[in-house]
Amino acid sequence: MTLSQRLRRLWLDVHLWIGVGLLVAVVPISVTGAALVWRTELERVVYADRYAVTGAQVGQPISAYVQAAQAAFGGKAVLTQVRMPAEPGDPVVANGRVDEPIPAGGRPRTLTAWIDPPTGEVMAVDETAVDATQIMHRIHGSLMLPGQGVGRKVVGWIGWAMTVSCLTGLWLWWPRNGAVLKALRWRRGPSTLFNLHHMIGFWICVPLAILSLTGVYISFPQASRALFGVAQPQQRPAGPPGGGAQAGPIANPALSVDAAVAAAQAEGGGAPVVSISTPTGGREPAWRIQFKAGEGPPWTVQVVDASGEVKAPRGGGGEGGGPDPLSRLMRQIHDGNDTGIVWQIFVFLGGVAPAVLSVTGLIMWLRRSARQRAIRHGIDEAKA
Repeated sequence: MTLSQRLRRLWLDVHLWIGVGLLVAVVPISVTGAALVWRTELERVVYADRYAVTGAQVGQPISAYVQAAQAAFGGKAVLTQVRMPAEPGDPVVANGRVDEPIPAGGRPRTLTAWIDPPTGEVMAVDETAVDATQIMHRIHGSLMLPGQGVGRKVVGWIGWAMTVSCLTGLWLWWPRNGAVLKALRWRRGPSTLFNLHHMIGFWICVPLAILSLTGVYISFPQASRALFGVAQPQQRPAGPPGGGAQAGPIANPALSVDAAVAAAQAEGGGAPVVSISTPTGGREPAWRIQFKAGEGPPWTVQVVDASGEVKAPRGGGGEGGGPDPLSRLMRQIHDGNDTGIVWQIFVFLGGVAPAVLSVTGLIMWLRRSARQRAIRHGIDEAKA
């Protein structure tokens, strides 16, 4: 056996074992990723009542939406955030943290209210953690594995494995005689599954590798930022016991939402408000008001609740200002958000293709194993 043949056999074994070994994980990750490309459109169909707005005009003051959400929560949750419509015809969305103890290692439960912008009436209230789209998101991002960050890391390593699978698959696809144009024809072998596997694998190879690598970046954000020399986001100062990431909203802020927004708008120069986050427990509880300016990412103004002091606006990296530009680009490429229909189709196919390739590859592997057993059995019978 020549070196080229041994190398080809090695890559074939690597390619097969990645496909067979990760089949159970790859299929749910890829299928949910394909569905989430059009998550908003899917939610509008499945949860139509949440988007049954009467018009596009934001006809009420922000305080009216806050009061409507608080009334809809019925004392079960404390308001944490109000998001204004991102596009004409979208609802106002309010989130509230359920007032109950947080289980060890868990996250607080939240309620969400969808509010009609012209009238300020609540159209629906629900716990989105049990939504079909949210469950798909958790499957895609962490396989719903228990443990803080464990599932995310597992998905990240699967992304590395998928990248290797793409590279070995391209190596195996590449014709040994160099006749690339002939290799693009449908019939590369006698089996329909073989031809389907090779054809899909070649055309989706590069987009799938891009999606896998961007998924790795998202799964290992700190290591990825360090690798590319991107500054790590600032952490909030540690608060009292029970504060930090788990700090809940304070029940009775000193400032009203209208006063906080008015103070922030004086600093923001009249830019449209994107969202309002209520003060949380800590050393210096503050309102965080996000503004949208032009085509860039939202930027944040903080208003100290106790004094009304306005902090300097922040944007780009750091908590409150959104992710850094590179992380935002990686997320945009991976999710297909705001990339246009062409790339969204590639992302969708990049989710469907691994499932098809995994199934066809498994069947091909089983058939190959059966043929090898039959040959060995025939040799044994001949010797007998």
